[in-house]
Amino acid sequence: MSEARFEIFIDAGCGLCSREARIMARLDQRRAGGRLRLTDIGSPRFQQTTAETGLTFDTAMRSIHGRILAGPRAGELVEGNEVFRRGYDVLGWGWLWAPTGWPLLRPVFDRLYALFARRRYRRRMKAGCPMPTTPQFG
Repeated sequence: MSEARFEIFIDAGCGLCSREARIMARLDQRRAGGRLRLTDIGSPRFQQTTAETGLTFDTAMRSIHGRILAGPRAGELVEGNEVFRRGYDVLGWGWLWAPTGWPLLRPVFDRLYALFARRRYRRRMKAGCPMPTTPQFG
């Protein structure tokens, strides 16, 4: 098993987020062998990383974030669609998200994600943002 190269901070209390995280975890187990770390923003591990990253719970709720764990850019945070582009790239499925990074399409996909994230945040806050008692991911 190789060392994690990318970390994604997910909201395990969100059905869509946790479903995507489970898919990515399965791909990681099958193909990448531990290159992806999924961290629930309601977990103690996330609370420990806030000192390192400066990423707060509220900021993480507003948009998906990831952290590069290996290479010359280790420690760098990324946000929005860039998290999916890098996450799937680590898993060997980068081609799936590649079109979202093409120069003409990137602004469109990034704007669509921003609209989705804003709506998701409002809905979760209206629901009282119940965090799971047992984190599903780290």
